[in-house]
Amino acid sequence: MAMIKRIFPRSLLGRSLLIIVTPLIVVQAISTWIFYERHWDSVTRWLARSLVGEINTIIHHMRDFPEPKNRAWILENARLKLGLEVQFKSGALLPEGQPPRASNIPERELIEEMRQSIKRRFTLDTATYPKKIEIKVQLPRGVLRVLATDKRLSSPTTLVFVAWSSGSALVLFVVATVFMRNQVRPIRRLASAAESFGKGRDVPDFKPSGAREVRQASSAFIRMRARIKRQISQRTEMLAGVSHDLRTPITRMKLQLELLKDGEGAAGLRADVAEMEEMLDEYLAFARGEGGEAPVDIDLKALLADIARGHANNVKSVTLETKGALSVTVRPTAFKRAVTNLVNNALLHGQMVAIGARRSGDTIEITVDDDGPGIPRSLRREAFKAFSRLDPARSPDKGGVGLGLTIARDIMRGHGGEVALEDSPLGGLRARLVLPV
Repeated sequence: MAMIKRIFPRSLLGRSLLIIVTPLIVVQAISTWIFYERHWDSVTRWLARSLVGEINTIIHHMRDFPEPKNRAWILENARLKLGLEVQFKSGALLPEGQPPRASNIPERELIEEMRQSIKRRFTLDTATYPKKIEIKVQLPRGVLRVLATDKRLSSPTTLVFVAWSSGSALVLFVVATVFMRNQVRPIRRLASAAESFGKGRDVPDFKPSGAREVRQASSAFIRMRARIKRQISQRTEMLAGVSHDLRTPITRMKLQLELLKDGEGAAGLRADVAEMEEMLDEYLAFARGEGGEAPVDIDLKALLADIARGHANNVKSVTLETKGALSVTVRPTAFKRAVTNLVNNALLHGQMVAIGARRSGDTIEITVDDDGPGIPRSLRREAFKAFSRLDPARSPDKGGVGLGLTIARDIMRGHGGEVALEDSPLGGLRARLVLPV
């Protein structure tokens, strides 16, 4: 069963063609078997019987009219009327030996007819003369030598049958391939549109086509895409209103704090207001997800180099290592934000940060390593939750509201990718970003 699965085509086009071609091959095999076992055997038998009958007639005429002049007339008429080259060697004897053996069906039928009709010792030679058959028959007064063309034992219907059956099968296969390709093409377009939409790329020119079932699936995809876009738009509009409503009282509170004298509790209130404003900005960025930005082709090396330069300072080290060509279609601002969040997290908890990028098959992998304390395996899934703080692995005193990883994963999933946390070779945490291309 496992071998059958490995041999069986994986594509819909291949499987459809296999369904069409398999019965065709079976029918052709059955037809060929019937032809060779029935028709060809019968035709070959009659052809062999006809040739043996002519040889038998010559032998009887030579027995009934043994005079030399009659013999010459019989042999000449055999050449003119029957197309046989006949010679008689008086006094010759055939060597004793094994009976003739057949190497194919025509020779087998000829030998069988010779044994039944002639009933004399004979030899059969199909190798000495190209495209001819030499038959020698032992007669009482000598050896009769007959040379006939091999066409006397073959029928042109054989080649005609094979040509017609093979040609018709080839024509049917070509027609089936053309039709099936036309049927599979809309399915491939639907898969391509779904994949592009999953990577955050819009497909405005996609239209349902193909068979009814494929059109139904395409229409369902279009409706699903519209619902997702509508949901994202409603979320963004709602949070824009929340931003307007919350910023007004926060601004009033900041003004009131400015009017207050520096006293006990004022500094704490200012810190709380600043934290509230930061949380609001981060949450809106997370909910918005940079969804309105259009995907474009970028050079990932240049983008990562810009991030590394922006975070370089005299205290902490940020290095970059890339391999191969790294061209990819993304929303640049959102993607840069995702990588920047991961680099900021690494710098908050480590002294050394290493950024790496390489292409692996149909994906691009980006790694951000640090030498900080890391995150225990049991808490790595918890780290992606919004507003999650992992004490003591990530101290709240170092800033942040617990949305950096959440935003990064949201942006990567919007591009059809994913973010995973692993152990870093530097001793801290590694964030691995996998992006399809």
